Amino acid sequence: MLHTIAQTNMPVDEVLRIRKNRITPAHRPARSASEWAVQPAAEQSEGALPAHSTADEAALKRISIVTGIHGDELEGQYVCYEVSRRIKEHPEYLKGIVDIYPALNPFGIDSVTRGIPAFDLDMNRIFPGSSDGDMNEYLASEIIRDIKGSDLCLDIHASNIYLTEIPQIRINELHEETLLPWAMLSNVDFIWVHGTSTVLESTLAFSLNSRNTPTLVVEMGVGMRITEEYGIQLTDGIFRLMKEMGIWDGPVNEVRNPVVSRNPDDVAFLNAPVSGIFIKTRSHGSMLKTGDEIGRIVDPLRGELISTIIAPVDGWLFTVREYPVVDEGSLLARILRGENS
Repeated sequence: MLHTIAQTNMPVDEVLRIRKNRITPAHRPARSASEWAVQPAAEQSEGALPAHSTADEAALKRISIVTGIHGDELEGQYVCYEVSRRIKEHPEYLKGIVDIYPALNPFGIDSVTRGIPAFDLDMNRIFPGSSDGDMNEYLASEIIRDIKGSDLCLDIHASNIYLTEIPQIRINELHEETLLPWAMLSNVDFIWVHGTSTVLESTLAFSLNSRNTPTLVVEMGVGMRITEEYGIQLTDGIFRLMKEMGIWDGPVNEVRNPVVSRNPDDVAFLNAPVSGIFIKTRSHGSMLKTGDEIGRIVDPLRGELISTIIAPVDGWLFTVREYPVVDEGSLLARILRGENS
C-alpha cells in the first residue's frame, strides 16, 4: 500500500510528497475502523498508516529500502522495482514488512539534480532535521521518524556521473560491530570500513545508526544510469538478508563473499596529472599488475597523447573514471592493493 510519509505545500499550488510502498504479508489481519479513526483526514485520503504501526504490524520484522536522496543517482530505482516485483510474484513467502522509499528527493529526481532544486542543498547533509525547522529540515525529520525502528535499512546510492563503482557497502568503524554481519550477507563485492575522521554526522545513515536503526550504505554503478546486473545482484542480497531476518521464507540465491578493507593504506588513489580527455583502457573490477595501463589522457586539439595512466600497485580496480573530461587532480581510479583483493 502506498503511504505519504511527509508533505509540504509549495508555491503555485504544488505539493511536495515523499511516499513509500509498504508491503505486508497477505495473511495480515484486517485493520479495524478504530485504527483508521486516529488518522487526520488528509492522511486517510492518501491511504497512509498512522505514524506507528498497528498492533499486528508491530510484531513483525521490518526492512526499509531507501534511495533517491540524490536526484542524479538512479541505480536504486531498479532495486526498488525488482524487490517489489519478486514479492508480488510470490507473496506467500513474505512474513514481515518491506518498506520501499524510492524517492526521498522527488524534485531532485524529476529535475535530474543531485541536490534539492532551488536550494542548492545536498539532502544528505541535513539529517536528522527538525520538526520546527524550515521545509527541508522538516522533511528530513519526518523521514527519520518514519524509518526509525526498522530492523534493518539499506540506503542505496550510485556513484556520481564521473565515476563508476563496483557494488560495495561503506561502514564507519563506530558501527562496524553491528553492521558488518549484515553487510557480509548483502551480495556486494567490497566492504569498505571507514575511520571516524571520515564520518559525516549529518547523513541519513549516521542519524539512523545513532538511533539504533542499523543502516547500510550501498554504493554502486554510475550517476544518471541504471546498471541492471548490479540491481539484480543487490536484490539477491536483500532477499538473503530478509531470509536471515525471518521476513522471507522462500528460496534465495547464494551471495558473494566480499572483500573487507579496514586500513586506509589498502586503497591507492590515482589522480589526473594533467588536464585533457581520459580514455579508459581497463574496466572497473579488473585485476591489475604494477605497470598495467588503466587509461590515457589525450589532447584532442593537438592530437597528442599527453599522459599514460598506469597502475602503481598490484590490485583490484574497484573505481574508474567514467566521465572523460578531466582537470589536473581529478580522481581517475581507486585500486585495492593486491594482498587485500
